[in-house]
Amino acid sequence: MWKRLIKQDKLFGAQNYKPLPVVIREGIGTKLIDVNGKYYYDFLSSYSSVNQGHCHRSLVKVMQEQCNKLTLCSRAFYNENLCNFFKFMNEEFGYDKCLPMNTGVEASETAIKLARLWGYKSKGIQQNKAEIIVAKNNFWGRSIAACSSSTTPSCYENFGPYVPGFRFVDFNNLQQLEKKLKKHPNIAAFMVEPIQGEAGINVPGKTYLSKVKELCKKYNVLFICDEVQTGIGRTGKMLASEDIKPDMVVLGKALSGGMMPVSCVLGNKEVMDLIEPGTHGSTYGGNSLGMALAPKAVQIIHEERLLKNTQYLGNQFRKELLPLVKQGYLKDVRGVGLLNAIELHKPEDAEKLVFKFMKNGLLTRVTRNAVIRMCPPLIMNNFQMEHSLQIIHDSITN
Repeated sequence: MWKRLIKQDKLFGAQNYKPLPVVIREGIGTKLIDVNGKYYYDFLSSYSSVNQGHCHRSLVKVMQEQCNKLTLCSRAFYNENLCNFFKFMNEEFGYDKCLPMNTGVEASETAIKLARLWGYKSKGIQQNKAEIIVAKNNFWGRSIAACSSSTTPSCYENFGPYVPGFRFVDFNNLQQLEKKLKKHPNIAAFMVEPIQGEAGINVPGKTYLSKVKELCKKYNVLFICDEVQTGIGRTGKMLASEDIKPDMVVLGKALSGGMMPVSCVLGNKEVMDLIEPGTHGSTYGGNSLGMALAPKAVQIIHEERLLKNTQYLGNQFRKELLPLVKQGYLKDVRGVGLLNAIELHKPEDAEKLVFKFMKNGLLTRVTRNAVIRMCPPLIMNNFQMEHSLQIIHDSITN
């Protein structure tokens, strides 16, 4: 059956992805089940969208109940769930206001749009001259603006002309950032992932984010953290940037627990109050169904003590696999919480290992070059982690 389904995909679907040859039918907690009934540990978590696990019973219940009441009324009217969502997000994250969208790329573009607006209205940048600094090897989507701010060839080659107004610095390089800020007076914002995800789970120095905030304040520039992948518990904190509190935070993916696209931008009044009716919006942004799901998705992280669990299991994961680096099997093991990666010495070895993982009952993907993403749902228990580590160890050493 799975071969027939894959043939249909290739025949009738645009081939903008290159999936592993496995066809998934169900997801339960930390596991995925294919059409043949084989179970796999999910170490991709839909790119950190299902932090709460697949089809969490509480989220399924919320979705079922809300679908019988109201799913969409557009922003032409107020809706009860959206009003409650705004209050919830303020109390949970401590930002004055929230602007809801659907996908991570939409929310990231929204943050850039807000930064430009602030640059013109508050900083006094000349019209159409505002610039945004981004880190090289960033990833926040594949829209034209996202392509324009990318340094990855597959994202931007053959998709021009590109959106102007982006400047680049190396990730985790404060000297480059200050040089750019000092040289270019039209910078409105610096947008960065607290930990680079698609680039290979690149973790910056411990003081990087705090120093970035100091530089942004010094040069009157907004500091935006793209937490689409790192947010909602993935690093063992609700936000990876929570101790720094940047000017804006972009959230998505796990904000709905993988039930449907929900994203948002969080910010304070100095920025958010500049937006006016008619200047930005989305038909589905702030829909009643998504706004019922998001608070529950966040509450699950607290109710099930997943932040503590994430810290514990993440430390266990890295501790158990670090000896394989010393033994030469791996080049590196790195990460924070349950946002981890293993790096091999050659890209072809990483691709082969992913197929061995699949054969042995664990699913994940290469993220870049020889780096494999290792990010299970945060609900994973100790037994499941030990079993997963055994699969990983055996797949690498045998």
